[in-house]
Amino acid sequence: MYANIRRWHFYAGLFCLPFVVWLSLTGAFYLFRPQVEAMIDAPYAHVAAPDAPHGAPSAQVATAVRAVPGSVLHRYQLPATREQAVQILVGRGAGEMRVYVDPQRLTVVKTVAEDQRLMRIVFRLHGELLAGPLGSYLVELAASWTILMILTGLFLWWPRGRGLAGTLYPRLGQPRVFWRDLHAVTGLWVSFAALALLLSGLPWAVSWGSYLKAIRAVAEGQAPRQDWSTGRADELRTRAAADAGTRAMMGDHAEHGGMTMAHQQGSYAALDRIVAAVRPLRLAGPVLIAPPTAPGGAWTAKSDAADRPLRTDLTLDAATGRVLTRRDFGERKLVDRIVGYGVAAHEGQLFGWVNQLVNLLTAIGLVMLSVSSIVLWWRRRPQGVLGAPPVGRRRVGLLWVAIIALGLALPLFGASLIAVLLVERLVIRRIPPASRWLGLRLARPSPQR
Repeated sequence: MYANIRRWHFYAGLFCLPFVVWLSLTGAFYLFRPQVEAMIDAPYAHVAAPDAPHGAPSAQVATAVRAVPGSVLHRYQLPATREQAVQILVGRGAGEMRVYVDPQRLTVVKTVAEDQRLMRIVFRLHGELLAGPLGSYLVELAASWTILMILTGLFLWWPRGRGLAGTLYPRLGQPRVFWRDLHAVTGLWVSFAALALLLSGLPWAVSWGSYLKAIRAVAEGQAPRQDWSTGRADELRTRAAADAGTRAMMGDHAEHGGMTMAHQQGSYAALDRIVAAVRPLRLAGPVLIAPPTAPGGAWTAKSDAADRPLRTDLTLDAATGRVLTRRDFGERKLVDRIVGYGVAAHEGQLFGWVNQLVNLLTAIGLVMLSVSSIVLWWRRRPQGVLGAPPVGRRRVGLLWVAIIALGLALPLFGASLIAVLLVERLVIRRIPPASRWLGLRLARPSPQR
């Protein structure tokens, strides 16, 4: 078993290490999104006098819509203070622009494409490598094999009679074992946090996220409503659908059924009542207010707090501003709550700066693991071959049961595993030079003492 697990650990690491380093670096930077975005928006935090008269929210939206010809309101972000520029998201189809409006003078002070904001780019670099669905598949595949790498690494770490030195702390005074100890001890201390990060990131992935959504649709009898997207394509589809619905509500027949949204100049008048009703509720910011997207639909207001357990969703009557429904985080389905806690912890926002520090140390530890593993491999590899551990003499049933279970829980990993085994069996083993280079030979039995 030990020989086979060493081999699985080696090949998982061989594929994962570039992705582990990339995800650690981009993820570590994204941890500080609130601080970075606050720095970027600092020039627009004090554009209006707090005691001066401000334009109505509907007038602010009209200013933003005029700044982006052909656009309609997507979301109005409730300002946290009376001094800061109001951020309004307008767009056409799946495209969105974030317009910063001076609420006192009703002038545009900044316009930026939502997808070109720095932290949105970092988010896509981290989750999709800026390569769309293909990038999401690659990241998910790497995450799945990293889970296998960590689990096999914990098995290899197990002390088996060794003392605390080299197990819980590295033997710094012994150069011969320094890299081995650094790898093993770092692996122990970051493994469980790394597993939590990997598992909590899966709902965003195109493949596993769709897998979860399909299971939920069968179990719940309807398509689930989730406040996270499964990849950029899913996010763009949601944007485009909302835009089309908003435009339909602003058409010539939008006044039917009591709606009063027929004319562009007065179409956002209800926003003034909605803002007046939402502001006293003091929802966790940022608070996003959106117009109806279907006949008979209501205005919505939602807390988009990074600490997701603080989120609240409201629907409001356009004519009166009255709250029709309210759903707090604790009223969501169990799966949504579990994913919400996981996503908040993944982004470092669940328990403040301590969460950020834990995730940052985990990312640093994963980079150290990657570097130490490369050093160990380079120092130990025989000349002329890859240096993979040799194949064990027996196929261990328990090991295969565990791997099959992991493949069922992570379908993309299972599919890739089948592909790897087929290529090894049907192609590589038939090419002696390739077989020798990859170490596809039986491990020699240990000498009997």
